[in-house]
Amino acid sequence: MKKIRTLVVALLLSAGTTLNAQETEVIGKQNIKLTSRMMTPEALWAMGRIGTVEASPDGRQVVYQVGYYSVKQNKSHQVICVMNSDGTKKRQLTTSSKNETDPTWLNAETIAFTTGGEIWAMNADGTNRRQLSKTDGKVEGFKFSPDRQKVIIVQSMPFHEIIRKNPDDLPKATGRRVTDLMYRHWDHYVESIQHPFVAAVGDGFAVANDGTDILKGEPYECPMEPFGGIEQLAWSPDSKTIAYTCRKKTGTDYATSTDSDIYLYNIETKATKNLCKPEGYVAPKCNPSHTKADQSVNSDTQATNPGYDQNPQFSPDGTKIAWQSMARDGYEADLNRLCIYDMKTGQKRYVDWKSDVEAFCWAPEKDKQAVFYFLSVWHGCCNMYSMNWKGEIKQLTETWDDWTSLQLANDGKRILATRQSLSAPTDIYMVTPLLKAKGEMPKAKIEQISFENKHILDQLTFGKMQQYWVPTTDGKQELVWVMLPANYEEGKKYPTLLFCEGGPQSPVSQFWSYRWNFQMMAANGYVVVAPNRHGLPGFGQEWKEEISGDWTGQCMQDYLSAIDYAAQQLPFVDKDRLGAVGASFGGFSVYYLAGHHNKRFKAFISHDGAFNLESMYTDTEEVFFSNWEYDDAYWNKNRTQRASKTYENSPHRFVDKWDTPILCIHGEKDYRIVYNQGMGAFNSARLRGIPAELLIFPDENHWVLKPQNGILWQRTFFDWLDRWLKK
Repeated sequence: MKKIRTLVVALLLSAGTTLNAQETEVIGKQNIKLTSRMMTPEALWAMGRIGTVEASPDGRQVVYQVGYYSVKQNKSHQVICVMNSDGTKKRQLTTSSKNETDPTWLNAETIAFTTGGEIWAMNADGTNRRQLSKTDGKVEGFKFSPDRQKVIIVQSMPFHEIIRKNPDDLPKATGRRVTDLMYRHWDHYVESIQHPFVAAVGDGFAVANDGTDILKGEPYECPMEPFGGIEQLAWSPDSKTIAYTCRKKTGTDYATSTDSDIYLYNIETKATKNLCKPEGYVAPKCNPSHTKADQSVNSDTQATNPGYDQNPQFSPDGTKIAWQSMARDGYEADLNRLCIYDMKTGQKRYVDWKSDVEAFCWAPEKDKQAVFYFLSVWHGCCNMYSMNWKGEIKQLTETWDDWTSLQLANDGKRILATRQSLSAPTDIYMVTPLLKAKGEMPKAKIEQISFENKHILDQLTFGKMQQYWVPTTDGKQELVWVMLPANYEEGKKYPTLLFCEGGPQSPVSQFWSYRWNFQMMAANGYVVVAPNRHGLPGFGQEWKEEISGDWTGQCMQDYLSAIDYAAQQLPFVDKDRLGAVGASFGGFSVYYLAGHHNKRFKAFISHDGAFNLESMYTDTEEVFFSNWEYDDAYWNKNRTQRASKTYENSPHRFVDKWDTPILCIHGEKDYRIVYNQGMGAFNSARLRGIPAELLIFPDENHWVLKPQNGILWQRTFFDWLDRWLKK
């Protein structure tokens, strides 16, 4: 692999260096010169990654967070930048080697942020830095009330209901005494949980030390594991009430349920009200080793909201509150609807839409054309939509992109948003909805205001993307993205990769990945075929749900339909040099295809894939997932026909048919799909005499997050493919 020739100024920060004024001015530009027009892992890891974005209260400025990575130091550095809302006068406000994150506006002149586990504030030009909280470094998230008189502070507290606390006289004991399920999550053991505390704010936004735990005495987490953040809590406009997300369950009940609710906490009375359940509701007892699809907990979803309810937002006038809501308990990929709750009447209304609401924001109170703006995936792209009180929905953007966040720009007319694609990392945009005559498709004016990685992207040659609709074996059609090699020449044939998506219900949309990067594959001379098989969102709920209980049925035929179409119909695809790659459910797909591909492929790569579904059922921490997808535990003698089919078609049962080189990759801290799955697949391949390698990461979870591990992953990935597909 070719390497970056010159040092990136930003990476000095990760080495603990304090920048002078001149260096601070250029840090965001990362004056980097590449030795190749092709993407390399080093170039990918040199890119700045935009995080939190927020418009100032007067709409004149935008503050945002960027992460830079040092391969040498093997860590990241988070910085804060500010610019005018038209993208001019960008300034980086970070001046130290410490991470500074979560920027938010306290007023038009003041920005709050976190560093060293405390809340700090500074002027919008970076001056007058002062520490606001004194919690001994315990701040993990915060949100100030609209009147700036109070602040929510998220902190972790010890939790020993599932894993017992070791005796005080055994301080060096490393054992864990586990008493129930949900003793670990994602990549860590659950020995602490987060709680939100409310603290008073004094002069100069100073935070009092004696905050009130709004979940005092309750053994529940808020925000929720594993990915919940401060977006799961919201202040009412009058600053008197907090809405929060919580799944009030522990142990086996927690592990087998997705039932989270929206609660209202009154600051003055300290009373709590559940907005999702009838008063006095008690969840029925359920069979923990069987799907909840046909159990009584899901018998009246309209009345009891037993699925995921999260991410509340109050309307500008405080009369309503909205949140994302799934109907059924136990189903993490249910239709993600928008629920609107009337604070006066208690009535709930659901937005009738054909796909998941990925993110949303209320429109300005005076806007007569829209009540909400929201993001949703349809046909492989995540675009922006508006909705009025009549429930009429209009598409505002129609680009081959993924819009990833949105909020009001606070100028009364624009939306501040972030966007990425298969050919561009995240940048910041201003979107102005435009009205059209009746019957015409409304458009939006889109203005890019950040160009975080332009200096790198301008030096690279990217592959071109194409779209195909491919017939499936059940008489339908699937959308297939095809990425051409970056060095594509008309008339040549290229080795080709079938990309198998994870989830199993995650879209093959216009995502930019720092690992599964299609442009990186294109730079290495590969065609990428990425099908939106059955089971993926953006094609209607029926299409998405057909995968549950049928992991090895139609979706596997869809993979083969896509790669067969490419091999037979696309003149640039070399049918004799095909590979299949994927992670998570995509890794499972690779393991299954290895025993059912009829010699189509010459190489396989599976990352964090499920290999033995009987083992997977009891290995994974979120039992509700296995219950919904498999129907039953493998030991249930009266299990459903779908459950029997699932276990009978587990990839490990077809190793005797494996005949193709395979690379298995896994992280030892992956508690979603435990690393014994990858080791089992590798060991099986070697015992069968099949060429195989195992790339194991002792310190990574379901993803690969450390820079040097990320580069090792890329090098190993392409070394393996080149070895078998470029002979």
